Parts: sequence; C-alpha cells; structure tokens
Amino acid sequence: MSETRSTPAPATGGPRPRLTRGRTLALCALPVVLLFVVALCAPLPYSLAQPGETANVLGKHGGKPVISVEGVSERGGDKGRLLSVTIAATQPEATVRLPDVARAWFRDDRAVMPREAVYPGGGDTEDAERHISQEMKESQDKAVTAALRHLHRSPDDVHVKLRLGDVGGPSAGLFFTLGIIDKLDGNGTGAGGLTGGHTVAGTGTIDASGKVGAVGGVPLKTQAARRDGATYFLVPRSQCGEARAQLPSGLRLVPVSTLKGALDALGEIRTDGDVPHC
Repeated sequence: MSETRSTPAPATGGPRPRLTRGRTLALCALPVVLLFVVALCAPLPYSLAQPGETANVLGKHGGKPVISVEGVSERGGDKGRLLSVTIAATQPEATVRLPDVARAWFRDDRAVMPREAVYPGGGDTEDAERHISQEMKESQDKAVTAALRHLHRSPDDVHVKLRLGDVGGPSAGLFFTLGIIDKLDGNGTGAGGLTGGHTVAGTGTIDASGKVGAVGGVPLKTQAARRDGATYFLVPRSQCGEARAQLPSGLRLVPVSTLKGALDALGEIRTDGDVPHC
C-alpha cells in the first residue's frame, strides 16, 4: 500500500523575527541618503558671480571712445582713469547645484546671488539681454541729463554718445555722468580733469537729479577695481558696510550719495585733501 503524507502547516501566532540593529539603522538612513542625493542633483535658483571687466569711461572700449560729444569741443587730457566696474555672472538658464554653491561659498572672488537679483523678471538669456540693455539705455539717458543739468547746458546744443560694448544694467550711471562732465568741463577750473592723475573706480546708479543709488555685487566690484589698478573706490553711501566686508588691501572706499558729493570727493582726491571714507 502506498502511503500518503501531507506537508505540515506552518505554525502561526509565534514570535516574528526581529530586525537587527544594523538593518534598522540602514532603513532609517535610506530616506536621508535619498534626500541628500536629490539635493546634490537638484538645480537651485541662484547665479554664481565673479569680478568682471572694468572700463575707463575717459578712454576707449573695444577700440571706440566710451564717451564722445558733438556740438562742443572735448576737453580731454585727463591723465588719470575713471573705471566703471562690473561683475560676470552665470547665464539665466545655467544649472547651479549644491556643490557649485558650496565651492563658491568658500572663495572670496566668488559670490552666490539669487538669480532674480541678477536677472530681474526671469526668462532665458535672450530675455535677460533685452532687459539689461533696456536698463543700460535708461541709465545712459539719466546720466546725460544729470551731467548736462550740472553744467547748465542744453541737450539741444550738446549731443553725447555713450558706448560700453556688451556691458548692461544701470550700475555705470554715476561714472557715465562723471565721464561726461570730465569731457565737457574737466575739473571746472580750466586746467586738468577730475582725477588728478589717479585711477578712481566705482559704481552706483544715478537719476536725472543726480541722486546716487545702490547696486549689486559691490564686494566683487571692489576686487575688480583693485585688480586693475584703482586706489579709490566711489561707493553708494548705503553700501559702505557691504563694501568693507571683503575690501582688498590698498583700496580706499569713498562714500557718495549725490553727484555733487562725488565731484567734491574727487576734488579732495585731486588735491590730496580730506577725502571722505567709509
């Protein structure tokens, strides 16, 4: 006779196997690891910036005069330089990730800035270029108006043309204004220009009434200025603290809030007088 055997049913209700300590820690750590990997790979809403070019508004840029005037004779002859300074930033659509931010954080010549602060309004590179070109055009118009008002000249008699290549934004406004005044009137005494032979750099917006406004990237701009030989840096008064944060050795900060204040400061620089400082 054949014998039929049945397979014993598994026991139920007994104690279940317990997780080991190592397995428990691994399961707990997994979400943290996954989150860290996502953070490393995820694009962030930032731009990376570094010191950019400088341009002597009394000289040439790209082979052409930065400032030229028609209708009157240019004074010229200033032996010094007025350097407008810039920052160079990643393009709007550039991917910036956590490792990029971490590397920039520990470098004095790099800055992490909100993308919206660098490219207001968002958009791609084409949108950004259109926006900063418009800002530059408005800044140039205000600079011309402020300079001619200061000199009591009419735009009907003097035509000013400004060129600064592919540089955009409003932060060259103050130095455009100073450059126009230097070209048309020198230091106002009939002998010599505004700089007294010094290399003076700086930044700041300007409105038609001559009020100087704040700009972005000031610590990086001070580095560009010193790199290119400036010994004085005109900075919007409200940004003195920001400018001091990473001030290069050998560069003196000169606070300004109006066009008249900037011209007065240049007068003190020319004569080795009591130059204001932050």
